[in-house]
Amino acid sequence: MIKKNGDAGHPRATGELLKIRRASAERFRAKWMPVRVKKTRQNKNLARAAATILALGMAGIARAETAPVGVPDKSFPESVTSTSDGTLYVGSFNHGGVTKIAGGKAEQLVKPGAADSRSTLGVLADEKSGTLCVCSNDISAMGVAGPSDVKGAWLKTFDLKSGAPKGSFALTDPKSFCNDIVVGADGTAYVSDSFAPFVYSVKPGGTALATFATDPQLAPAKDGVGLDGIAIGADGNLYVTTFVPAKLFKIEMKDGKAGAVTELKPSRPLDHADALRAHGGGFLLIEGNGKLDKVTVKGGDATIDTIKDGLAEPVSVTQVGDVGWVAEGKLSYVIGDNKGKDPGPFKLTPVVLPK
Repeated sequence: MIKKNGDAGHPRATGELLKIRRASAERFRAKWMPVRVKKTRQNKNLARAAATILALGMAGIARAETAPVGVPDKSFPESVTSTSDGTLYVGSFNHGGVTKIAGGKAEQLVKPGAADSRSTLGVLADEKSGTLCVCSNDISAMGVAGPSDVKGAWLKTFDLKSGAPKGSFALTDPKSFCNDIVVGADGTAYVSDSFAPFVYSVKPGGTALATFATDPQLAPAKDGVGLDGIAIGADGNLYVTTFVPAKLFKIEMKDGKAGAVTELKPSRPLDHADALRAHGGGFLLIEGNGKLDKVTVKGGDATIDTIKDGLAEPVSVTQVGDVGWVAEGKLSYVIGDNKGKDPGPFKLTPVVLPK
């Protein structure tokens, strides 16, 4: 992000600097007070040149501030989250653990297998509580061993600064698959289950997950994958995606309890609806076919506007300022048709977001 410094951050104007500032003031008056100072063609040309230089300079700064960020080789990131200072946190589908990226430097915050964790999927940084929430799963049935032999699906929590373990919560259904997390204003964590029709929750200080919402509409289709992305909208309701078939649902929330589950009608068909993050009054949505979208919900309709296409098997997005950082997971190289082939380098790709 670009910070603008005011005069308070600069030395007091004296000598030549004072002359320069006086000259700038005169140019300002010449522009805005034509009755007193006549505009000339030279002034206009200078203004155009200055504007061009400024535009080029700002473009250069924007490019510098939004360069892609590399992640560890062959780590197959499945999710990414961030804090307000721009620090990024990314998990590893095959290795497990969580890598922290700050100031262009990457460090292992949560070691693979820490606190009996296994393969890492969804990650969510909750700055208010200083907690990093992590979805941990045994995906050995997919041919990915992971860093430990712990069975089942779990929500694991770690200290956001040190990476020290804080909590461990089992998803209760034998078929469960912990996919992603969102944390509400009161600190309650909500978890999506891809292989069973459940959204779980745990309140601050809780010791076990409880079923928050369930509905036949949320059940995975035969040979499909159910609940995936999860986010809380500006209206206070919970929104979720299903991966295959790709759908978007609203789960009404009132007084901490789930209400009606409604399927939303998208303005165009979705393809492998994945991660969902709140963005302004709407959402950011990842589609597995290479898209980052802006979603605007009005009533039972969801307008889908593609922000960026052509991403390499994107799986997640997190927002820092006006930039969305997209994790390109390339999971087909570890569990799909490209397994055994070289996936190339992994990176988090910056995308400038619309206002």
